[in-house]
Amino acid sequence: MKDIGFIGLGSMGAHIARHLLKAGFSLHVHDTNPKALAQCAELGAVVHSSPTDVADCAEAVLVCLPTPDIVKAVALGEGGLVHGKRIRVYVDLSTTGPGMAREVADGLAERQIATLDGPLAGGVAGAEAGTLSVMVSGVQWAFEALEPAFKSFGRNVVHVGDGVGQGQALKLINNMIVGANLVVATEAILFGVKFGLSADVILKMLNASTGRSFVTEEILGKNVIDREFSFGFRLELMRKDLRLCVSEADAAGAPMMVSALAKQFYELAHAHGHALEDMTVVVKELEAATGVEISR
Repeated sequence: MKDIGFIGLGSMGAHIARHLLKAGFSLHVHDTNPKALAQCAELGAVVHSSPTDVADCAEAVLVCLPTPDIVKAVALGEGGLVHGKRIRVYVDLSTTGPGMAREVADGLAERQIATLDGPLAGGVAGAEAGTLSVMVSGVQWAFEALEPAFKSFGRNVVHVGDGVGQGQALKLINNMIVGANLVVATEAILFGVKFGLSADVILKMLNASTGRSFVTEEILGKNVIDREFSFGFRLELMRKDLRLCVSEADAAGAPMMVSALAKQFYELAHAHGHALEDMTVVVKELEAATGVEISR
């Protein structure tokens, strides 16, 4: 499939669109941000005024959007993809949760449109570099048809299962581990700082020992310790993902007692007015409670 639609030219979507164009795909785009559309048009994309217009021109349409409600409206609403004349495959790169993935898939199936969910891991830096992990689930033939497109912006592209929503579940698992790990690692390191240890020394030793993780190596070790708080993922989006994870796990009968507690720290930061700040602002909440900070 060479005619690809793309909706959602945000902090990650704009980079993904650029990679698709660079790989030679004919790209049809839509977004509510005129500036983002203009930038994409300069790179060779064809701009459309609605999701339906995109779906009239593209065999496959990828969406990368911030919330489940927006995804549902773009896919099934008035002027949505479901009304397009040419679309055969819909791909949701957003994090919407398994329930919404199945609801959208059912609505699109009435028009014989196949659905893949392909949520992403790797953040804005991974999108910019084209090194994202893409967790795709859905029918095999659709995955194979679009695998070259996924590989234009993903380094680790895996078909994780045939069931729509399985990719979404895996993404929620990933984000819960990152979110909870950030809280636990921050609390432990702040204990060490309170005890008189240097945060720099703590992180160097952790990252050479069994306690190392992506959180200690990248988020705390290369971002927070320099007081940058710029990992590239908004707190409101991480809060949304953690809420989805706990809710979906509860519906599946898988209790998340520790994870649900970790989620509360993001709820607290959100309640304190930090919704639009980087998710690492949760570290500041914990520092305020402890009276020390993670810095060099």
